[in-house]
Amino acid sequence: MSIVVEHEKRRREILEKALDVFMEEGFEDVTFQKIADRCGITRTTLYIYFKNKRDIFNFSIKQLMTDVEKDITEIRKENNHSHVEKLIRIMNVIIERLEENKRLLSVVLNYLIYIAKSDYDPAYRVRRRTVRLRHILSTLLIEGIKAGEFSESINVKDANELLYGFLETSVFRLVVLRNSQVEEVKAAMKLAVQGLVKP
Repeated sequence: MSIVVEHEKRRREILEKALDVFMEEGFEDVTFQKIADRCGITRTTLYIYFKNKRDIFNFSIKQLMTDVEKDITEIRKENNHSHVEKLIRIMNVIIERLEENKRLLSVVLNYLIYIAKSDYDPAYRVRRRTVRLRHILSTLLIEGIKAGEFSESINVKDANELLYGFLETSVFRLVVLRNSQVEEVKAAMKLAVQGLVKP
């Protein structure tokens, strides 16, 4: 059991140091050797934990998305809040997680710019990583409409795009503009959610 714990601890340490390298060098210029050097280990040892730099990068994103999905799934299952309150809480948690992971998001933006130059579709990559999040938001909207909390005239797809677009804007504000006023972002999001409420 302790070997597994040590392995996971070491992976997390590698991820932290790799993020620094990605931020300093940009995704395109980072090599596996540079990550190994920063971690003070050989490339051979680094291969024990990750296959390549993309594996390190993908693991970081997967870890963030897993944490977010766990948080919002727990909120969604709560029975003592309205769907409107749940949606606001879920959006707040996501915004908080985005703020906590600005370094990773900075690397993600750099990576998306890199793959856009390489004729890959960055939108496809983002959609693939966020499909479950979008599904949870849609499900909550549908449940809220059925419960009579959200307006029946809401187009769920459009409302989902509004909320998801708001999260994309939050990433831009937090990472690119370096706006650390998270409470302003949350207040604007709350206003957007209240616009969906049945009059």
